[in-house]
Amino acid sequence: MDITVHRPGELTAADRLAWTAMQSKAHLHGSPELANPFLSPEFTLAMGHYRRGVRIAVARQDGEPAAFFPFQRSATGVGRAIGLGVSDAQGLVHRPGYEWDARELLRACGLAVWEFDHLVQGQRAFETGATGSFASPVIDTEDGYEAYLAQLRREVPKFVRSTFAKERRLLRTVGELRYVHDERDPQMLRTLMRWKSAQYRRTGRSDRFTQTWIIRLVEHLFHTRTDSFSGLLSVLYADDQPIAAHFGPRSERIICCWFPAYDPAFAKFSPGLLMHLRIAEAAAAEGIAYIDLGRGQKQYKDSLKTREISVSEGWVMRRHPVAFGHRAHRAPVRALRNTVVERPELFKPADKLLKRIGEIRSGRSHM
Repeated sequence: MDITVHRPGELTAADRLAWTAMQSKAHLHGSPELANPFLSPEFTLAMGHYRRGVRIAVARQDGEPAAFFPFQRSATGVGRAIGLGVSDAQGLVHRPGYEWDARELLRACGLAVWEFDHLVQGQRAFETGATGSFASPVIDTEDGYEAYLAQLRREVPKFVRSTFAKERRLLRTVGELRYVHDERDPQMLRTLMRWKSAQYRRTGRSDRFTQTWIIRLVEHLFHTRTDSFSGLLSVLYADDQPIAAHFGPRSERIICCWFPAYDPAFAKFSPGLLMHLRIAEAAAAEGIAYIDLGRGQKQYKDSLKTREISVSEGWVMRRHPVAFGHRAHRAPVRALRNTVVERPELFKPADKLLKRIGEIRSGRSHM
């Protein structure tokens, strides 16, 4: 493989266009997961502003880009997927039919090991290192919003009836509802982060927004807008008062559910569910193929989903002392996290333990 490794600022405009083109055409070649916005050049370049060691490997065939592999690298050669712990899609973006050898790629990147926790499907060279696979529920919107609602009415009729009944009560009690799919008010973004921080604390989860780099990353993505990528802030208002909001990245074909939250004063009306239905309606109108609700089983996801895709976690390694040491250190942490992340009564003591040993990975805790 002809592989060169670049810092984010060294990526040429031509390479960025080639990367985006691979994502745009991915669904035509049976790899729709490669169109995920977390795999976009915009997300990697944004990460490069706030995290050290961000690199991009470019593999070429006959002088033309064949694949892009973003990663983060430590001084000792430990590699992580871009945004490990906050990114919901990881892997190598490539043109159709491209195959690679994982260890050869790691050697070219100067990595002893590469760790991932949301590896997308179709990455055979990396899947040999997977230690577990997990469901990531999605909402299909390509056939239109009415088709989506019709499926929900067939599969979860009670959920549909109760949700729309709550909407009617909200209208009677509070006032007119207004949904803004692409809200551009930065103050509303700050309101969402405040709500989300409070939700983390209520549920005993580690608060992502105590970390400055995550706040800066979210703000950066909010202001990022290209033809193929944008940070999307959606807000549901009742009587012009915000009651639910969501921020996440979107590409041409996929919206990722990243940071949803609502005002708990309106909890009895299920404003988060009402907002998700409006996101689905707007996504369908824009030609979005699906909304990725993210890894992790939750009741609201089970009610909203139309199907599931799979993501994997694990690591690929070369025969190197650093790789074996990293795995020995990380494997118990990851096993503990997966045991307790879906059990709130266990999460708090486990969270304290993980912090004490210096590694906290709360998986889908931002959902």
